[in-house]
Amino acid sequence: QVQLVESGGGLVQAGGSLRLSCAASGRTFSSRAMGWFRQAPGKEREFVAAIIWSGGNSYYADSVKGRFTISRDNAENTVHLQMNSLKTEDTAVYYCAARSRVGFTTTPTQYDYWGQGTQVTVSS
Repeated sequence: QVQLVESGGGLVQAGGSLRLSCAASGRTFSSRAMGWFRQAPGKEREFVAAIIWSGGNSYYADSVKGRFTISRDNAENTVHLQMNSLKTEDTAVYYCAARSRVGFTTTPTQYDYWGQGTQVTVSS
């Protein structure tokens, strides 16, 4: 089992920045990739960004490319999501997820472990 705990959400004005963190514990060696997803009220959970533990390759949704940066700290088993130039449409609950299988995917069901989520609210 892998336990994931997100932190760093909050309320910010449009154009501002937030940094989310996801601390992984437990059988972290079984995790191959980490992803961030978000879910706004009445909408499906959507892919935001992902990073491969080994090698550090990263992937982004088109809607956040150039504004968000995902990074990892292997020693601390922590993944960060730096969010800049935030827009009101970025408002959602943000979830951290871990994938045990090799390879990158944007599909939520292909991730094996999930955090409890952290609320990000961007005001106009």
